[in-house]
Amino acid sequence: MGDQFDCALDLMRRLPPQQIEKNLSDLIDLVPSLCEDLLSSVDQPLKIAKDQETGQDYVLCDYNRDGDSYRSPWSNTYYPPLDDGQMPSERLRKLEHDANLAFDQYREMYFEGGVSSVYFWDLDHGFAGVILIKKIGNGSKKINGCWDSLHVVEVQEKSSGRTSHYKMTSTTMLWLQTNETGSGTMNLGGSLTRQIEQDAVVNENNSHIVNIGKMVEEMENKIRNTLNEIYFSKTKDIVNSLRSVEPLTDSKQNEIMKHRIELASVLQKRHNKSDN
Repeated sequence: MGDQFDCALDLMRRLPPQQIEKNLSDLIDLVPSLCEDLLSSVDQPLKIAKDQETGQDYVLCDYNRDGDSYRSPWSNTYYPPLDDGQMPSERLRKLEHDANLAFDQYREMYFEGGVSSVYFWDLDHGFAGVILIKKIGNGSKKINGCWDSLHVVEVQEKSSGRTSHYKMTSTTMLWLQTNETGSGTMNLGGSLTRQIEQDAVVNENNSHIVNIGKMVEEMENKIRNTLNEIYFSKTKDIVNSLRSVEPLTDSKQNEIMKHRIELASVLQKRHNKSDN
């Protein structure tokens, strides 16, 4: 069973992120015994809903779901209505509200659009939370894409109250699709998961929101750079190796000229040696 699960999980990581839901459903149909493990282990593309009370958009995920209802971080209300849905404590709810405002500004500064949501829940020795950001790119008629990032953080508050231990697992799913008459359709996508742990001071200047925000910002920058190096730079190298920007005649002429220069250099060296 363990080998089957590992193979299935590795397969899901290699398949296009924009087709995760379909591929996951097909995989569960093939191996029904892995249904629960796969659903709890495979991150799926984020979905968006609108808070009927405030009119603001929020992100749906397993962390704000109770049954078939999802809790909005803006009004703290479940949709569809749920009387006994799980709620954070009063102290954590205030922290959650402030975190949503902070990350809403972060999202606007870095992504210039999209939707973000933050959800917290209580633990025995601290709390945990998830920061979600979704940006659908449609700035060009010829390019479509989507960025989904999920940052799950666990905070263990020390008895002294001066420091806390933070453990964060981040997953980012990115895909781009172009459809042009000349080049046809091209899909480019993938996902990365990274983890970080650290201790940080907690005081008026360094609240939990500040500490978590620094970790999210640092992690997203690292993932963004890694995605750029792995997917975009590698794809560019492959395309350049397959197709030359220069006309074939110019390329041949440049190659001939290069060989002539090399030959002239060798002959000049031999001439210098004979003179000596």
